[in-house]
Amino acid sequence: MTTDAMNAAGATAPAASPPDPARRPAGPTTLPTRTERPPAAERRRTTSTVRVTDVYAVTGAAAASLSLTWLFFTRLAPFSGALGFVVLAYLLFLALYALLVSFDEDGPAVRDRIASVIVHSLAVLLLTALSFVVVYTLWSGRKAFPHANFFTQDMTKAGPLDPLTAGGMRHAMIGTLIQIAIALTLTVPAGLLCAVFLNEVPGRYARFVRTVVEAMTALPSIVAGLFVYATVILALGVPLSGLAASLAISVMMLPIIIRAADVVIRLVPGTLREASYALGSPRWRTVWHVVLPTARSGLTTAVILGTARGVGETSPVLLTAGVTAVTNLNPFSGPMVSLPLATFEFVKSPQPAMVSRGFGTAAALLVLVLVLFVTARVIGGRGPGELTRRATHRRVLASRRDRKRFAERAALRGPAPAPAGPAPALSTSPERDPAQGVDGS
Repeated sequence: MTTDAMNAAGATAPAASPPDPARRPAGPTTLPTRTERPPAAERRRTTSTVRVTDVYAVTGAAAASLSLTWLFFTRLAPFSGALGFVVLAYLLFLALYALLVSFDEDGPAVRDRIASVIVHSLAVLLLTALSFVVVYTLWSGRKAFPHANFFTQDMTKAGPLDPLTAGGMRHAMIGTLIQIAIALTLTVPAGLLCAVFLNEVPGRYARFVRTVVEAMTALPSIVAGLFVYATVILALGVPLSGLAASLAISVMMLPIIIRAADVVIRLVPGTLREASYALGSPRWRTVWHVVLPTARSGLTTAVILGTARGVGETSPVLLTAGVTAVTNLNPFSGPMVSLPLATFEFVKSPQPAMVSRGFGTAAALLVLVLVLFVTARVIGGRGPGELTRRATHRRVLASRRDRKRFAERAALRGPAPAPAGPAPALSTSPERDPAQGVDGS
């Protein structure tokens, strides 16, 4: 086909029609979007081990056991007595609780629930007994507390028939403070040194010492009193005095301090010791500057626990201190009474006033021991190396003083000399030196 024919065909072909505006969409083409749903509320998982079914099972078993026990004691069997009622109700409670739990759980889970119920029951029983002892002692000693002379006078001018307005426990309080002070002077250095030895010098001898300390922890207090009485009073001829009582109390306090301090020193990270040794410090300096400061709060707790144990001891003091009604400030001569011994002597009397003095003395001793244990709990709640607010404040002040001292030292030295200028850069280009010849020679 020639060019003229092709041009003729193109001229006769119909031109393409433009698109119809009516068929064109009015706006931009968009895809239909799906309606977004609001996010569902987050369902939190509970970490509690107590479920609603457990509460229902315990409540139902308790109600059923009380009902069946009441039925047995009143209708079905000739049972009587409060103790028998409590024991039978508790046994029925355990059986019914195991039956209810077995409907939803298997054998190991049932046994686990029964063991948990028994443990919690024993804990409630011990807490109830402790609360009864504390409340009964404080309530029985309420008659002596309102009298100021009970804290400021001794029994020199008061007899068994005198009212509570005469006499007091001043001699017992002073005796307790003197005896505990002497016992702490003996036991704190020895206990801390022994605990450091058990941790820093391991070996067969250390294991032997740890075994002896653990055995002494369960030593009866009367045995400690008999030991001091036989060795110090009978063999050495020391009279009944506050010193002998302090020695007997020290025998009871020493294993408590050693065990508690041993456990605390074990918690000190070994990396701190390794860092100190890596810097060239000897063992004694590592213990003095790293181990003991890190475990300071725990060691304080150990000392307070040992003090609480020694304050409440009666049997060793009964055999070694002697009994007196006057205030004795000399622990090396004459009998010296403490709070436990005064309580024992007051309660022995059949007179109501003396019994009230005895319960008042016991209440004061109880409050003292509770304060010591609470203090130990508060101090021991901090971890190794954790500082109190006061210690943190002191550290901040020390940092400020150091910063001020560094600033003053820098001001005395004057401003630092400015650099002479940038060093000439080395040429890395292959350009030729003008001083050289054409051939670079």
